[in-house]
Amino acid sequence: MSCTSGGGRTLNQFALVSYIPDPLGAFLDQLRLELTPQCNPHAHVTVLPPRPIATECDLKELMGFLEQETRLAVPFEVTLGDIEMFPVTNVIYLSLARGVRSLRALYDGLNVGRLEYCCPFPYHPHITVAQDLTGEQAKELAQVARERWRDYRGPRRFTVEWLSFVQNVAPGMWVDLARLPLAQPVGAVR
Repeated sequence: MSCTSGGGRTLNQFALVSYIPDPLGAFLDQLRLELTPQCNPHAHVTVLPPRPIATECDLKELMGFLEQETRLAVPFEVTLGDIEMFPVTNVIYLSLARGVRSLRALYDGLNVGRLEYCCPFPYHPHITVAQDLTGEQAKELAQVARERWRDYRGPRRFTVEWLSFVQNVAPGMWVDLARLPLAQPVGAVR
């Protein structure tokens, strides 16, 4: 999870993500470890990319805001597309074939007030598969990722029902601060 170059990866940043359930999440974690063994994966789609939050900001108040706002959003399905690569950063990612509109709506509604942050790149919902690569590495590993994705026989979609507010506490280490449920549709029985 990063806001890539320009925003930098510094400690004590915060983000909002939706973790991808197994077996799809486990496949993506294994793929990411195969491509970049030094990473510490936990497959997710990012709703709010990493951002600093002012130290005077009361995290409890901020989490209350997130909880209130996320309960207004109804769960939605995300379907994964193809393996692609961002040209400037050499990040290999899975595109989204469905769910982009809902993710953008969440981003637009939550990237406000104390959470407002201008990333160096426009918000582009995706699932990172590999990052921190040279251009040549990225080209080679993108081909490997395409082959693995082509051969994968499990589910290629998941439902976003919960969001996790996370904090970067050490290089490559994110800690969950809060798990936030989305609204349940009227008539839903659990």
